[in-house]
Amino acid sequence: MALKRVILEMGTGNDLHGGDYTKAALRAVQDALHHSSLSMIRSLDLDSKAMHVEVTIGVQKPDRVDAAAVRTSLPRGQVTVKVVKGGLDVPEDGAHDLVVIASAAVAVRFDLP
Repeated sequence: MALKRVILEMGTGNDLHGGDYTKAALRAVQDALHHSSLSMIRSLDLDSKAMHVEVTIGVQKPDRVDAAAVRTSLPRGQVTVKVVKGGLDVPEDGAHDLVVIASAAVAVRFDLP
């Protein structure tokens, strides 16, 4: 058997004030999760504990995302988090405020024949 992707959801999150990359990443993951219903897991009688969840976060400063916090925000499955360069930083004119926009891709895989 092999791990096969059964769900892929994308989300976007931001931190409008303060430049918090982890906050933007967490919001992007929640946005992706709120676009999904995992009813097929129940329909196919799959064990959600056997689910592999792969999260990829894109932000301009990947080293500023707390991947462990993102991992613990996922309610089920064996979660891995990868943070890559992406997203967008939008500085505010004449101020010291930074808008951080993060992108998230959440893939769910099961070991299927």
